[in-house]
Amino acid sequence: MEPGEGSPQQTRQVLLFFVFLGGSLVCSETWRYSVAEETEIGSFVGNVVKDIGLDVGDLAAQGARVIFDDYKSYLQLDQQTGNLLLNEKLDREALCDLTEPCILHFQVLLENPLQFFRAELLVKDINDHTPTFLDKDILLKISESTATGTSFQMDSAQDLDVGKNGVQNYTLSPSPYFHLKLQDSEEGRKYPELLLDQTLDREKEPELRLTLTALDGGSPPRSGTTHVRVLVLDINDNAPEFERPTYEVLVPENSPLDSLVVKVSATDLDAGINGELSYSFSHVSRDIRNTFEIHPVSGEVRLKALLDFELIQSYTISIQAIDGGGLSGKSAILVSVVDVNDNPPEIVITSLNSPIQENSSPDIVVAVFSLRDQDSGDNGRMVCSIQDDLPFLLKPTFKNFYTLVTEGPLDRESQAEYNITITVSDLGTPRRHTQHNLTVRVADVNDNAPAFSQPAYTLRVRENNSPALHIGTVRATDADAGANAQLTYSLLPPSDPHLPLASLVAINPDTGQLFALRALDYEALRAFDFQVRAADRGAPALSSQARVRVLVADANDHAPVVLYPPQNASAPCPELLPRAAEPGYLLAKVVAVDGDAGQNAWLSYRLLQATEPGLFGVGAHSGEVRTARPLSERDAPRQRLLLLVRDHGEPPLSASVALHVLLVDGFSQPYLPPPEAPGRAPGAGADEPLTVSLVGALACVSALLVGALLALGAGRLCRRGGAASAGGGSGPAEGGVAGQLLDVGGTGTLAHGYRYEVCLAGGAGTSEFKFLKSVASNHQDVNDVEENSNFVNGFGFN
Repeated sequence: MEPGEGSPQQTRQVLLFFVFLGGSLVCSETWRYSVAEETEIGSFVGNVVKDIGLDVGDLAAQGARVIFDDYKSYLQLDQQTGNLLLNEKLDREALCDLTEPCILHFQVLLENPLQFFRAELLVKDINDHTPTFLDKDILLKISESTATGTSFQMDSAQDLDVGKNGVQNYTLSPSPYFHLKLQDSEEGRKYPELLLDQTLDREKEPELRLTLTALDGGSPPRSGTTHVRVLVLDINDNAPEFERPTYEVLVPENSPLDSLVVKVSATDLDAGINGELSYSFSHVSRDIRNTFEIHPVSGEVRLKALLDFELIQSYTISIQAIDGGGLSGKSAILVSVVDVNDNPPEIVITSLNSPIQENSSPDIVVAVFSLRDQDSGDNGRMVCSIQDDLPFLLKPTFKNFYTLVTEGPLDRESQAEYNITITVSDLGTPRRHTQHNLTVRVADVNDNAPAFSQPAYTLRVRENNSPALHIGTVRATDADAGANAQLTYSLLPPSDPHLPLASLVAINPDTGQLFALRALDYEALRAFDFQVRAADRGAPALSSQARVRVLVADANDHAPVVLYPPQNASAPCPELLPRAAEPGYLLAKVVAVDGDAGQNAWLSYRLLQATEPGLFGVGAHSGEVRTARPLSERDAPRQRLLLLVRDHGEPPLSASVALHVLLVDGFSQPYLPPPEAPGRAPGAGADEPLTVSLVGALACVSALLVGALLALGAGRLCRRGGAASAGGGSGPAEGGVAGQLLDVGGTGTLAHGYRYEVCLAGGAGTSEFKFLKSVASNHQDVNDVEENSNFVNGFGFN
């Protein structure tokens, strides 16, 4: 039967049956074979032909086969040769574990006839396994107080090989503290022990690392290692020690609260609770406890209150570190407070001399002051200064005292007071500054005379003013101050003794206002001058003078006066007008004068009424009455003209005059024959009475005109003479016609004195009436004077 036929269970049952039935067929001799483990498949193990005593050919005929007790086919019988060959690789450790020797039992079965041959297969061990420790790292905890010679048993290494291939020896890496000792177990195995040779010190070596090596006896030998970690257990045999016996730190005084001052650190060579440290102050004052605090774990010392260099410059703090076992170490912290520039300089004024006379000599002490800075070093060194543009100097005196003195004479009028800024700076970083302002006033000295705003004043006032009229103000100033600048105004006596200044003008002594005391008359006094003085109240008093000229402006207070035709004759004297007169024939010229001046004396003429409207016309500016058209037979022989003379004042004034005209037919022919006529014409005797009447009328008119002119001139000359003697004004020209007519605008109105003559000239056929011949002229310009309308009530006069 081939090994591949039938199931193993069936084969085993058959073999057992034969074994029990034919036990007598089993050979009592046991064949022994051996093979090394891990030998390759097909390797030769042995030959059964020699052991059985059969031929090689009989093996196949008798159905020889190999059967192991565990029914595994470890060997294969070659029936052709009888060789036993390995059917698979054998692993002794898997087959026998630690059993030594490792024998596999099997039978060689011959089926025909049935025979059994017992055999053994010895599986030899080879060194194919390395010793191994169950733990790659072994931890030993040994107190540093353990006595020398103490042994510590170690776990042995495991090797699957047996015999000499198993673990034969142990070695230990060199160590001054341990050596290795081998012990034999009851099973015959060796196990290692560590013996303590030297006392352990955890503070020097808290941990030791050793290497334990296990060696087998194979060739070549194999080895396995494990790491032994010896942890030295601490005992409290060391007190804490600080890094430094004294900590020296510098802390700026402006450090904020909770600022870190220093971090102290102590070490304790012990471990565990014996090495846990707690920091604290030791025997310190309450001030230190209120200023500093220490963290019990970290050892950080922080500020609990603000520092002030000016109060305390340094602190000495005793500290301690206590471990869990009660041992302690001590140290000290020397805290030096660093000054920072946190205090500005201080200025203390000791004395101040103000005001100062403006004429004082140099080096007058104005102020004395002292400086102080609570900081130290450069932070406390100071420099002092004032502005450069002041007439003062700073002089150091004693220690930090300074004096402020004048550099030269002062002038109050240039500057009445000085604002002096004293600046003090320290030399710290950053620099701090302090300023103090002083006000030094300069006392006045009466060294300036009053000064009028102008050297001469011209005032204008309209005539007929109301009494006490304010006509102007003179102003003076004094550069001094106080009583030295209080001015008093007064009038000086006039240079002309005939000028009644006291009755004309008064001045307010405090304000300089000038008032006209009475109504002024332009026609009597056109201008006058006087001096005004302004004096201060200093000691001695100073004064100055100014000239005041008052110009009286004319007012329209005179109505025009008609000189011709005369108005005071008992019977009117008619003007004769030939009926043959052409248009534009000059009949007469109205002559009028006005006592005013300027515009108030400009006269204009107008025809108000006429017997025959349109027959006559009058020149608006000349006053000439001329015919406007030829005369006719229908015109009445007697004509009456009413003329109006008006000035240009405000309000205008006027006068009217009546002019009588008599129309005649060639009135000059009968009575005024030409000189060359040899005799009278026929019928001339009839006209003689008329000619005599005309000559008489003309003579009357001429006499009246000359008389009126002389009377008017004499009256004006009398008035102007008085005014000229009082005010120094110039009167009318001597020898001229009394009275003036003013024509500023040049409109043609009479502006000069006139003298009239009337003459009758006879000609060949005509007679002509000639008049209005200028004989003298005087013209005087008068400036208009504005009238001040303000009336001052209540004033003082001087």
